[in-house]
Amino acid sequence: MARVNEVLREVLADALEEEAGTDPRLELMTVTAVECDPDLRHATVLMASLPDAAREALAEVRPRLQAAIAHQVRIKRTPLLTFQADPAVAYGETVESILRGLRAQGELSGDDEEAAEVSTGEDQVLTAEDHVATGEDHVATGDDHVASAGDEDGGDRASGDASGQDGPEQS
Repeated sequence: MARVNEVLREVLADALEEEAGTDPRLELMTVTAVECDPDLRHATVLMASLPDAAREALAEVRPRLQAAIAHQVRIKRTPLLTFQADPAVAYGETVESILRGLRAQGELSGDDEEAAEVSTGEDQVLTAEDHVATGEDHVATGDDHVASAGDEDGGDRASGDASGQDGPEQS
């Protein structure tokens, strides 16, 4: 479904760009995502912003957008499109306005912000090193399990291979 959603997003973005040439209400419209139902009957198109004028224009061009999907994408059925403002964009704008407010009040200076970014970057590097060390531990544990499995079979891997059984080879 993720691939279908991405293909639908690309087709709709191209079709909206073409429609924007004839309808100024559709200029600067950005398709951020498409969420299609698994049965392909309905698809919700998430837009970066959705003013009332653009909502009306999208309702008018919806049949042409669905026709573009039908012509360009080979899927079982063409979904019925609905348009919504992307909540992630609104959430990001809210966070940005809070940060601007903190900067304006002097609670968050540019130096504090840079220090926070550097600190976060260092934490990520340490975390990556921790993951590497953990991965090495798992490899060692895996080798221990292989050795113990060999011990259960009599402790001699060569005897298992000599009897015609295909066992894992160790180097």
